[in-house]
Amino acid sequence: MSVEVFKNKFEDLESIWHKDENDIEFIYARDLAKVLGYLGKDFWRNFQNPLEKAMVSCKNSGEAISDHFAGVREMVDVGSGAKREVQDYKLTRYACYLTAQNGDPRKEEIAFAQNYFAVQTRNFELVMQRKEDFERVLERYELKEAESIFSEELYQRGIDEYGFARIRSKGDAVLFGGNNTQAMKDKLGVPEKYNNRPLADFLDPTLIAAKKFAVRLSNVAIKEKNLQGEESITNQHNSSNQSIREVFIKETGLKPEELPRSEDIKKVEVRLNKDLKTITKPKHKK
Repeated sequence: MSVEVFKNKFEDLESIWHKDENDIEFIYARDLAKVLGYLGKDFWRNFQNPLEKAMVSCKNSGEAISDHFAGVREMVDVGSGAKREVQDYKLTRYACYLTAQNGDPRKEEIAFAQNYFAVQTRNFELVMQRKEDFERVLERYELKEAESIFSEELYQRGIDEYGFARIRSKGDAVLFGGNNTQAMKDKLGVPEKYNNRPLADFLDPTLIAAKKFAVRLSNVAIKEKNLQGEESITNQHNSSNQSIREVFIKETGLKPEELPRSEDIKKVEVRLNKDLKTITKPKHKK
C-alpha cells in the first residue's frame, strides 16, 4: 500500500467521526461499513456478520453491548425522493475496533482499520508504523503456513524433517546469491543465540513474501510433475527460488541478500499485542 493510498484511508476514517451530546466520539455503523469496503445494495446485510460477531466479543469481554453499540433509526433516500427508516448503530472506538477485528484482514480496507482502531492516538505516523508491523507479522504467518503445507507434501513423498531442512536451506542459497540459511543469518548479523530461530524472523517483509511465493511455486510444481526423491525436489525448489530471485533483481535493482536485517519479529509481535491489551474501552452510558 502506497503512502498516498494509506493517507487516503486514514482521512476516510477520520472524516466519519461524530460527537454526541456528552462529547463522546462515535461512528455510524453504516458509514463504517462503506469505509471497510462493504458496498452495493446488499452492503448492510453483508456487514451484519462482523457486526454481530463484534457484539458477542463485546459481551464476552464483560462490557455491556448497549454501551458500545447504541441502536438508532434513521431515514435514508431510496430513490425518486422517497425515504425509509433503517436500523443503524452509534459505535464507540472499541466497538469499531471489535467490528474491524471480525472482518477479513486480507481485505486492504479491513487490515488498515484494524490497526487504525487499535492505536490509541490520531497520529498518522503511528498508525502507519503499526500497519507495517501488522503486515510483516501477517506475511511471516503466511510463510509459516506455506512451509507447513510444503513439509507435509514432502513427507508424503518420503522426505523427513531433515530432508525438508536441507531442501529449504539450499533454496535459500539460491534466493540469496549463494548464502544458505546460516550464511544469511551471519551476513545479517543475527546474534548467535538466535541460530535456532528461522531466518524469516529477521527478514524484510518483501523477502518473507519472496520466500513464501517460492515455497508455493515449488509445491504446485512438485504435485503437477509428481516429483519423487530429495534430489528432484531440491532441483525444483532451487529453480523456483532462482525465478523469484531474477524477478526481484529485475524489479528492484537490488539483490535479495543486500537488504538489511529487520527487527526481530518476536519483538514486533510483543509490541502489537501490547497495543491490543491497552485499548481503552470508553463507557457510553445513557
